[in-house]
Amino acid sequence: MMTRKRANGEGTVYPRRNKQGKIISYRASYWVQTANGPSRRYVSGKTKTEAQVALRKATAERDSGIVFEVENIMLAEYLDRWLDGPVKTRNLKPITFEQYQRQVRVHIVPSLGRVKLRKLSPELVQDLYDSKIAAGLKPSSVRYIHAVLHNALEHAHKRRLISENVASKTDPPKVRPPEIQPLDAEETRTLLDAARTEPLGSLYVVAVTAGLRIGELLALRWTDVELEQGVMRVSRTLSRAKGGPRFTTPKNGKGRSVILTTQAREALRSHRKGQNELRLKLGTLWEDNGPIFASEIGKPLTRDFVDRRSFKPLVKRAGLPEIKLHDLRHTCATLLLSRGVHPKFVQELLGHASIAMTLNRYSHWIPSMGDQTARAMEAALN
Repeated sequence: MMTRKRANGEGTVYPRRNKQGKIISYRASYWVQTANGPSRRYVSGKTKTEAQVALRKATAERDSGIVFEVENIMLAEYLDRWLDGPVKTRNLKPITFEQYQRQVRVHIVPSLGRVKLRKLSPELVQDLYDSKIAAGLKPSSVRYIHAVLHNALEHAHKRRLISENVASKTDPPKVRPPEIQPLDAEETRTLLDAARTEPLGSLYVVAVTAGLRIGELLALRWTDVELEQGVMRVSRTLSRAKGGPRFTTPKNGKGRSVILTTQAREALRSHRKGQNELRLKLGTLWEDNGPIFASEIGKPLTRDFVDRRSFKPLVKRAGLPEIKLHDLRHTCATLLLSRGVHPKFVQELLGHASIAMTLNRYSHWIPSMGDQTARAMEAALN
């Protein structure tokens, strides 16, 4: 392997003295190649050893490929390039990309945008997190800021634009999982009884019995359902990104098949009959986009519309505690787990990425094993 020839004067550590001739520090120089040609750089230390260590680190960074011509780039400019380049090419969901942009625009750039990328420190990043908490931002929101900034700096580190990812050396706030508010079996029956006269009543039946996310429910098409076989395919979700309805892959990028309950099949049959009658009545006014749960003229529904115009009034009319639409998914999981259904089956039904996620979220609803383990061991050994 060829060795790099050392430039004139490079590597020499020399003392710096005050007017009285007393040594106050040590300094060394080295050369780097920039877009404008060779440039001399300096490092220093309180002792000769410190200066030698700083010199070795600096020249190692140079020789390993640190791009010195971008050393003056501000964090704001780097983040713009990162969003427009690497992030856009990762084929993120539109809502995810918009969230990345928002964290950069609203939170990161106003505080740290004028800091040079290579001058960013753990202390500056930690100050950002602490100031956001002090301003009343939720810990989960600050964790999201951290995730975006860490992701961006990790890309810069891998490209050798910076020597380390300083976000890795911070302490973002810990987030407690939000308390879920599922309905019990009696409350669920009350809700579904009240929903029988609702135009979207079948949506709530499927939500409770199949555990779909609201975006997955609103993306369902009749071609995704085989009522005779009782099978439903979950292959897409309705995104909340700007610019109108967009359909993307489900969370975690995985589709799944769900076996429908008898109650869900009957509810969907009734819903299809009513929708067909409405389609015939409206004729060409009906927009045949294919969604199972559509507006009065066939357009895709939005989450906000369903929540505000249908679900909240339904819950109030049924005399139930105020819950979120997403709590119907939690209700599905807790009803199954509390009756001894294996967590693996619940994970697959809900489309969780791992069984650990299911166990962490719903462990309180899994029945205690009691003395089953002791009795099983006694039976095995006797």
